[in-house]
Parts: sequence; C-alpha cells; structure tokens
Amino acid sequence: MQAVLPRINNYSVIPNPITSFTPQRIMPFVSSGAAIHPQASVIGNVVISPEVNVAPFASIRGDEGTPIYVGRGTNIQDGVVIHGLKEGRVKHNNAEYSVYIGNNTSLAHQAQVHGPAKIGNNVFAGMQSFIYKSEIGDNVVIEPAAKVIGVKIPANRYVPAGEVIKTQDQADKLPVIDDNYVNKDLNHEVVEVNKEFAHSYPSNYYISSFN
Repeated sequence: MQAVLPRINNYSVIPNPITSFTPQRIMPFVSSGAAIHPQASVIGNVVISPEVNVAPFASIRGDEGTPIYVGRGTNIQDGVVIHGLKEGRVKHNNAEYSVYIGNNTSLAHQAQVHGPAKIGNNVFAGMQSFIYKSEIGDNVVIEPAAKVIGVKIPANRYVPAGEVIKTQDQADKLPVIDDNYVNKDLNHEVVEVNKEFAHSYPSNYYISSFN
C-alpha cells in the first residue's frame, strides 16, 4: 500500500515587510492550480499564475522591486532567484513590472533573474544562467551559465553556454534557432514535465492554492 504524505502548511509564502520603498504589506497571489514547495520562498507583491511549479529553495522576492509576475505554465526550478531593484521597470500590456516572466517559460536550476527584466513566452533559461536589466524575446534559449546583461535578445535566438552578452551588437548577432539546433524542443519537454508536477504535487505535500 502506498503511503500518503501529510499536507504541510506553507509558511514561506508571506507578505513583504513595510519599508520606505514598499509602504504597503502585500501577500503573494497564488492562483489555483499552481504548486509552491514548502522549502521555496515567495514574498510580497508576486503573482503566480495557474500551472506554475515552484521547486525547493527557489526564492521569488517581491519585497524591493515590485511587482513580479510569473505567467501560466512557467516553472521556477530548484535554487532559482528572482528579485528586482527598487528603481527601474519594464512594460507589458501598458502595465509596469520589476520582473515580468511570460507563459510556458523555464528557469532551470540556480538561474537568476534580477529586475528590471522581462522574459517572454516559451523561453528556456538554463542552469546557472543570469539575466539582468534585459528583455528576452519569445522562444529564446539561454544555455547553461550564459549571462545576459543590459540588452534585448530578439525572439527565436539562442545564447551559447557560458557566453556573456552585454552589448546590443552581440545580442543582435546571436544565432537563430532552426531545425538543426539540438535544444530547439528542450523547453517544450521541460514545461510539460513541470505542468504535470504542478497538477500532481498538491495532492501530496505542496500547497496548491491560497485563493
């Protein structure tokens, strides 16, 4: 007979502290159908959309740069850090964000996103990658340990592993993803696995909804 794990209260989803730059205490909004591991940390003015999976030791801190938005079907893997400076915003659909992350995007293990930053749909940010003061177009692959600083990456490009992209000229010359690119389907596979986690883990020990 298979053991049933007990449900654990998730005290790591908490409001931000009141400061001079965040004068209102705001609780994260976690949509029904999202899964937040008890060992993850989600603080303050953060929106977590449906089918999002937030894995152990991820940190999403909406306590300085706010708000932070995580789109539907996106996965935030182990050890990922999402944070933003109190100054600086990106725009999406006439709204402003410190960090905006689109739908069906993957932030792999230990990736870091520091706002102001905007990441589009169907993006894969590889293990230990770093994104800062940048905008990432749709369908981009950022390979492991690559760094993207202060640029706009056009859609359908990839950043080779370990590369440091910090001028717009470098960004504009990045290779285009085509049928010969070995990682062209990687994000789709990762998203599908993590959507299943988001639907399955809440019945065990994740907290699936606060609303």
